[in-house]
Amino acid sequence: MTTPDAVRRRLRRMTELGRLLPLGGPADGAWLAESAAAAVLRGAAASVPGAALDEVRLALADPAAAEDPTTPVPPTALPPGPLRVEADVAVWDLDEPLPVLTAALRTVLFDAAVEKLGLRVAVVDLRVARLLDAVPPEHSAPEPPAAESPSDQAGTAAASTPGVAHLTAALGTAVHWAPDHVRVELATAAGHRAPDVARAVRAAVGSALHDERAVTVVITATH
Repeated sequence: MTTPDAVRRRLRRMTELGRLLPLGGPADGAWLAESAAAAVLRGAAASVPGAALDEVRLALADPAAAEDPTTPVPPTALPPGPLRVEADVAVWDLDEPLPVLTAALRTVLFDAAVEKLGLRVAVVDLRVARLLDAVPPEHSAPEPPAAESPSDQAGTAAASTPGVAHLTAALGTAVHWAPDHVRVELATAAGHRAPDVARAVRAAVGSALHDERAVTVVITATH
């Protein structure tokens, strides 16, 4: 029986994840948590001296142009389509003109989103929200979802796939079984791109199943 405290914890975890961002196209069946993407983007922004990201948001660049997925969609997930990255920026110690600084930051964020995370990004919008006299305190990110041990054949297949750091259960369970699909939730290991890991997990779990259910993947953290 689900208790009110358990429901509240699950809702809090889902809120901390943010939107689930599509990895790939309609048939790829994979999503990445907005919180995980934001953490990578903040790390990339740190390579640009004199600037840091405050709030980071990712959404569809053009909702009307979104594609219909051919696999079941998890809660809070966006449909496949190019994304818009929006970020508020704190700036200090301006050694470069502000347009030069923001252009460099925009390039770094675009490259990180596309190359490191495998997201389809159409636009990077920046807003200089704070002009500071000193380096601000480091942004406090939410705790990543805790590691979960596999408890069935789908979880075991996913957890043993190269590039998987561990399973997670921010959406309720590490492996969600439904009549028409199985959804696996996980964190990726360092040095592995999220779309590549998701593709490998879908193949491994599909081979472990004894039916024709679709396999979808939600990546809640990257290491």
